[in-house]
Amino acid sequence: MKGQTIYKILDRKVKQYQQLGFIENDPISIPHLYSQNADIEIAGLFAAVFAWGQRITIINKCKDLLARMDNAPHQFILQHQESDLKRMLGFSHRTFNDTDLLYFIAFLKQHYRRYDSLEDAFSKDVLKKDVNVENGLIYFRAYFFSLADAPVRTEKHIASPTSGSACKRLNMYLRWMVRSNASGVDFGIWNKIKPAQLICPLDVHSGRVARKLGLLQRTQDDWTAAIELTNNLKSFDPKDPVKYDFALFGMGVEGEM
Repeated sequence: MKGQTIYKILDRKVKQYQQLGFIENDPISIPHLYSQNADIEIAGLFAAVFAWGQRITIINKCKDLLARMDNAPHQFILQHQESDLKRMLGFSHRTFNDTDLLYFIAFLKQHYRRYDSLEDAFSKDVLKKDVNVENGLIYFRAYFFSLADAPVRTEKHIASPTSGSACKRLNMYLRWMVRSNASGVDFGIWNKIKPAQLICPLDVHSGRVARKLGLLQRTQDDWTAAIELTNNLKSFDPKDPVKYDFALFGMGVEGEM
């Protein structure tokens, strides 16, 4: 398939799927429940981390968790007492359990005591000259597990390029936080990372479509493949390649290929 034909397909599908109607049935609906940036960041992080499996289950589990936080995640993170943490016991989503949840809360509490935004946790090692956010993702994982009591079992929930992971969920989270809010879907509340530095979230759906379109040759859905896909998407839009995530994921989920 020729490049111009692929571009027309992707561009048409971005317009189709990057719509407000996309929000309701997607995990991004969870941070859209809030208007304050810190609430959006926290709710978005949990929604992204939980984002594997059926979307309705992901959304319901996020709502369960946020209800345990009195639907005020930033306030809960900063002001909760030890007794309030009892509400977290018994929470689980697939392999994510209450041990993991309590550590996430502990990390977020120490972070928001020092910073107003979670953006600093991702952008610290990302330089303006960097072609992508790889260094930011590596830094975030090291920073996230810097507390003395970090459980080993929780490490599987925060990926890093150093292990070869495609980091699909974290890249999706960065898309939400960094890309423009012009369409009303993503939030665009962070500006220390440029949209051009984002990596396209790669999963079984987007990978299958990308390979059929000739945008991805690598057979594994790993970090190398995510870089390959993003670089090819940059030939269509070097300033905002990740907008094509809407097209690839939407076509994959709807079985359009």
